[in-house]
Amino acid sequence: MAGRINDEDVKAVRDAIPIDSVVSEYLQLRNAGGGNLKGLCPFHDEKTPSFQVSPSKGLFHCFGCQEGGDTITFVMKIDHLSFSEAVERLAARAGITLRYEEGGYNPAQQRGERIRLIEAHRLAAEWYAEQLAASAEAEAGRIFLAERGFDQAAAVHFGVGYSPRGWDHLTRFLRGKGFSDKELLLSGLAQEGRRGPIDRFRGRLMWPIRDIGGEVVGFGARKLYEEDGGPKYLNTPETPIYRKSQVLYGIDLAKKEIAKTSRAVVVEGYTDVMACHLAGVRTAIATCGTAFGSEHIKILRRLLMDNGSARVIFTFDGDAAGQKAALRAFEEDQKFAAETYIAIAPDGMDPCDLRLAKGDEAVVDLVEPRTPLFEFALRQIVSRYDLDTPAGRAAALDEAAPVVARIKNSGAQHEVAVQLAGLLGILDTQFVVRRVAQLARWARERGGRGPAPDRRQRGPQPPPP
Repeated sequence: MAGRINDEDVKAVRDAIPIDSVVSEYLQLRNAGGGNLKGLCPFHDEKTPSFQVSPSKGLFHCFGCQEGGDTITFVMKIDHLSFSEAVERLAARAGITLRYEEGGYNPAQQRGERIRLIEAHRLAAEWYAEQLAASAEAEAGRIFLAERGFDQAAAVHFGVGYSPRGWDHLTRFLRGKGFSDKELLLSGLAQEGRRGPIDRFRGRLMWPIRDIGGEVVGFGARKLYEEDGGPKYLNTPETPIYRKSQVLYGIDLAKKEIAKTSRAVVVEGYTDVMACHLAGVRTAIATCGTAFGSEHIKILRRLLMDNGSARVIFTFDGDAAGQKAALRAFEEDQKFAAETYIAIAPDGMDPCDLRLAKGDEAVVDLVEPRTPLFEFALRQIVSRYDLDTPAGRAAALDEAAPVVARIKNSGAQHEVAVQLAGLLGILDTQFVVRRVAQLARWARERGGRGPAPDRRQRGPQPPPP
């Protein structure tokens, strides 16, 4: 059983790291006057910043949800750690060696579960990176990167590594560092084999996935060999420290630039993030094997501070899958105060391919916001109907009007309704505007659950063009 951390050491940890430097890794802080800072609370959803930090006192407090405390409390709550785990993480950051009241300090036995899993991932990331840089077997990985315009310096910057093709290379390495088989299986770095744990990732190019605080919590692994019967990309499974719906690849590198510029670029893959950052678009991030969703929005909102002038630009492939991803992103659009846009290269290339073919400037130009996401979504809906017939126009209006009705800003809603009338070829613009307003009113009356009247309730049909 872990001993109690020495009280003097706890105080030393609390005093060593300014609370604002810790909090600012998770959300954007701005001057609130009187020496205090403010931001959007990370512990509950809010539109107006009510979360305050007092650097002079070393305390935080949210006037909305009443959460509060010191640096240790913040780390406990934001990363779901025990008291000792939070102290241990901050102590490691400050370079403070902790003393324990009972039985001395034994890191292998006394660190909390999350700290142990984080440490295993840190060591694994370093080991994978060493394999990519030095092992002969990793030549396939180095060629893969070079063919996509990434040199060794780029690999080092993003921590890219290589997992050898053997069954248990990493497993044996981590065992040698004192990790138990139970910890290796729990971490997702190993899986059960016929004779015990074996490496989960074998013969693949490895991207470390870090949380917003910069800790490695998982990996994305790209297939390199034809004989590999697994999927093209294999990600860490859900673990106590990794939830794919709650992580964004590149967020640790992009967070400061996102907060500074009030702008984020959402791309589709690891190499796209690399290409964007190397081209100068240092606000690029990507989801990890899942659609962009509400948990990802929460991460970005804390950095963008719900600034109405903020911009979120989605880049998707021009194929059907990319269009489907864009429509899924639009479903979450109204959870942003930021304006959302979509960027698709004319020839359908992703940022990585575009950088290879046309250089850095083409990537920078691609992500300049031009097409609002709602406009793209409406065009995709309308394109599925025959607008030369009254029935086609009516059906398109039935599907598109509820989309416009979800726009919260009434002025923008009216303007988009007018645009929709034009897209549908309905000359009676006011008919469409009234239809959208009616659906929006129904949604408000239903408590924001969305305009759900069926077709029998939709009212009069649109007039002929």
